[in-house]
Order: sequence, then structure tokens, then C-alpha cells
Amino acid sequence: MKISVKECADILRKKDNILILTHANPDGDTLGSGFALCRALMKIGKICAVINADDIPKKYNYLFDDIVEIKFKPDYVVAVDVATVKLLGGLEEQYKIDMCIDHHSTNTEYANLLLLEDAPAACQIMYEVVLAIGVEVDKKIADCLYTGLTTDTGCFRYDSTTAQTYRVAADLIDAGADNGRINRIMFETKSKTYARLERLAIESMRFYEHERVAVITVTQEMFQLTGSNAQETEGLAPLTRQIEGVEIGITIQERPDGTCKASIRTFESVNAAKLAACFGGGGHAQAAGCKFDCDVKEARRLLVDKCREMLE
Repeated sequence: MKISVKECADILRKKDNILILTHANPDGDTLGSGFALCRALMKIGKICAVINADDIPKKYNYLFDDIVEIKFKPDYVVAVDVATVKLLGGLEEQYKIDMCIDHHSTNTEYANLLLLEDAPAACQIMYEVVLAIGVEVDKKIADCLYTGLTTDTGCFRYDSTTAQTYRVAADLIDAGADNGRINRIMFETKSKTYARLERLAIESMRFYEHERVAVITVTQEMFQLTGSNAQETEGLAPLTRQIEGVEIGITIQERPDGTCKASIRTFESVNAAKLAACFGGGGHAQAAGCKFDCDVKEARRLLVDKCREMLE
């Protein structure tokens, strides 16, 4: 059942021992919205925690480095920025999800209650939830929410960014969000291992359909050669959209078991979510993803064939 921001806040105020689930291979929006909600609930005396199926990249440590872990049996489970249970990395097998707060139009409505709004980031919705709960947005909450806003909008460059997004960002900066530092961490700071991985990824780029489609392939061998890991691939997906004339950019990442996943970035001419949905994935109009049980070569063939159909 779909609910409003007010209904969401009213329900959360009445609950306790709340567990917040974030999606696997976590990004700034799922973590930012998760820890912002956790901090807000803690401010009104609730016991809560945020968990993820994967290790959280170190660059996000500032979101939670002062939060003390508490072990408890959850009475209420909330998923944030999670369009489908398939993205929970196995957590869906351990927990019954009572509520989902999301911004993906492809949300499968798997939770008992769903707060779903059209926004470029879950953190934009979470800002309204935090205010509705009756909590003042302090610096820590502001940092969390700003992180989600800036990462899911590509530092406010994507077409999904709205006037309201800028208004929320301004409010967060007024509340103490360290926007300059966060933007540097998210978009300008690279580890040496990532820099080596990025070089190999760019060298792997291949073009199809009269150079309207660009595909980057990231293999396990690349991780071994560069000393990097899957946590460092988040910054690769936007690279394909930076090439002049490219309408569809795809980054395919090989997994240790030989299967792979794909990140899709597009411009207005192609709907990335529709492309990903052809392979059981989803996302947004210009940013989406999907998984494959086949190897990288076969996944690339399938994706390029589907791109050909969509560009005709």
C-alpha cells in the first residue's frame, strides 16, 4: 500500500527497534538516506541500525563513524532506495520488509507500505520525512542527505535534477552540510588503485551502432592487475556518457563467479530503465542497471543487440 510522507513519519514515530536496509553495492543515496533516517530516529529515542549485504566503501565512513553499533532484534524493517528485493544481496531472505522509501519508478511494491515519490534521489524524499518526524536537521543529518543528493544527480548535472533539488541542497548547506568537502570526496578524489583501474577501463571501451553505444568492460583480471576491487567501480559508469556522440553508455563488471552486472547511462533519447528492464533490472530514465547469469562477452552481445533495437 502506498503512503504519504506524513503517514510514513507518523508510523515511524510509533515504532521502535527499527532496522534499515540499504541496497547491495551501496552508493551515496542508499547510505545517505539510510543513515539520515537512522540519525533522525535516534534523536527521538528510537533504537535503530543500518545494514548492508556488502562492505561499505571507506569514502562513506563519515556518514556513520560516530554511530555506536547496537545489537537488537528488529521489530520493524525499512528498506531505503531499494527498487526490488533482488538488490538487497540476500538480506531479503533474512527479513520481512515492512516499509520501503524509494524514488525509483520501477519499484516492485514488495514492502507492505511504500513511500514512492518522483525525485532524483531518495535523500530528497528523506529530507521531507525527517522534517515530518519532527527532527531538526543537524550537520550530521545534513551531510548524509547532501551526499545522496549530489551522488544521484552527478553533482547536480543530470537532467533529473529539479529546482526543488537545489532548494533542498540549499537548506542542507544552511544546516551545516559540508558541500565542498563532500563533492571533493565523491567526484574529485581518486585512490591510486582506482586511477589504474580507470585507465584500463577506458582502454577497454568499445563502440557500436555508429559510435552511439559505448561499452566498458571491467574484468576480475583488471582488479588483480590494479589492486582495486568492485567497491571502486562506482565512478566508471559516467565515463561512457562523456564521449561525444554516445547516447547509451554501458559498464559491464565481471563477478568472481564469472557472471556479471551492467550499469547503463543514457541521455534523453533512450530510456535506461526500459533497457535494463529487458534483462530483469531497473532504475531511472538516464541511469539503470541489471544482472546477468552469463559471462561478460555474452552480456555485451545481448546488450548491444537490444541497444540496436532501441536506436532504430
